[in-house]
Amino acid sequence: MPVKESMTSSQVPVKIYTDEMDDLSRTQLKNVANLPFVFHHVAAMPDVHAGMGATIGSVIPTTGALIPAAVGVDIGCGICAVRLNLTSVDLGENGEALMRAIQRAVPHGRTDDGGPNDRGAWSTVPNEAEAWWMHHGIQKTLPDVLERHPKMLTAHTNTVRHLGTLGTGNHFIELRTDEQDRVWLLCHSGSRGVGNRIGSYFIQRAKETVGKELRSLPDPDLAFFREGTSDFKDYVRSAGWAQDFAKANRAFMFTAILTALQKVVGREVVYAGDPIDCHHNYVTRERHFGQEVWITRKGAIRARTGDMGIIPGSMGSLTYIVAGKGSQDSFHSCAHGAGRRMGRNEAMRRFTIEDLARQTEGVICPKDRSVLDEIPGAYKEIDQVMANQSDLAEPIHTLQQAICVKG
Repeated sequence: MPVKESMTSSQVPVKIYTDEMDDLSRTQLKNVANLPFVFHHVAAMPDVHAGMGATIGSVIPTTGALIPAAVGVDIGCGICAVRLNLTSVDLGENGEALMRAIQRAVPHGRTDDGGPNDRGAWSTVPNEAEAWWMHHGIQKTLPDVLERHPKMLTAHTNTVRHLGTLGTGNHFIELRTDEQDRVWLLCHSGSRGVGNRIGSYFIQRAKETVGKELRSLPDPDLAFFREGTSDFKDYVRSAGWAQDFAKANRAFMFTAILTALQKVVGREVVYAGDPIDCHHNYVTRERHFGQEVWITRKGAIRARTGDMGIIPGSMGSLTYIVAGKGSQDSFHSCAHGAGRRMGRNEAMRRFTIEDLARQTEGVICPKDRSVLDEIPGAYKEIDQVMANQSDLAEPIHTLQQAICVKG
C-alpha cells in the first residue's frame, strides 16, 4: 500500500502509511516536521502512536542536529530471531517445561538492586558477560565521555548486571512456528538500565543546553543538540555504544536460552539459519535523496532492498519475517511491530483477566494481571499493519505464537 496521507507543515510534509492515528500522534508528527533541521519529509509507519515528544513508529531525517528524545531511553531496543533445529512436536511435548526453563535461564522483570523483587538482573554475572564488559564496557570504551559527563551514570545504574537480561513492558522471549512447523526463537529487548540512563541524561542535557530556543519549541521534549558541538559528538558516541550493548544483550540471551532448551528436549539445540537482528530505536548516518543525513528510527526498522526484518504481533497474534523493499519515501524503513492502539492504563481499565485468557487461548504464556497491559486487544491488528506497508516490506515467513515469556 502506498502512502495513505501526506500531511503538510510549514517546514516539510509528513508521509503517513496508515489511516488509524490519534490526534496526539498527528500533533507530534507536525511538531517534528516543523523543526528547521528536519530534512525532506517525516515518514510515519503503519504502527505509529504517540511517544515522548516524537511518535513511536516514525522515521526522522535531520541535518545539523539530533533530538535525543526522538531516539528515546531504550536506545538500541530491537528484536533478534533465528530458526532452530526443532519442530512443533518438540513444543507440544514440552511447552510448559520450556517456558519455565527460559524463565530460569534469563533474568526478567523488575530490577530491585538485590532486594526481594530483584528478578531482572544477574546476582552472579556469567563469565562471558564479564569478559565482554572488560573489553567493551562503557568505562573502557567511553572514558572521556564519562569524564565530561560525570552524571551520565550513577552509582545505582545497572550495567554488566543487565547484560543478557530481558526488559519489562513489551519486551519478550518467544518460541513460534512457521508455515512448515519449524521453531523460531525471538527476543525483544534493548540496552536496559544503562541505555535508559544514557537516554534520560542526554534528553535533560539537551533541554539545558538549547538555551532560549527551548521556549520556542512546540514541545520541550524536542530539545536538540547542534552538530559540531561537544554534546552532539558525545551523544552520538554514547548512543552508538548503547546500540552495541543492546545487540550484545540479545545475543547473550540467545546463548543462555539454547542451553536451557536442550536440557528440556534432551538433545543439542542449534541455529538452523542465520540470526536476524534489527534495532528499532536508534540513530545512524545514511544517504537519502542525494544527501548524507542523520536518520532517527523511533519504532521502525531498516528495510533496504533485501534487508531481513522482524515484525512482531502481540502475545496472541502472528509475527512476520520480512524482506525490505527499499522504499525511498519511507527512508528504507518499515514498521517495527503491531503498535499500541491504547495506553497501558487504559488497557488495564478496559480488559479483564478473562479477556486475556480468551485472547491468548492456545498460547503458553503468563495469563495474570502482571501482563494485562500487554493483552492483544491493546495493539493494532498486525495483518492491517502488514497490508499498509506492502510497499515497504515483503513477508517471507509467517510465525504462529506458541510460547511467550514476558519481562
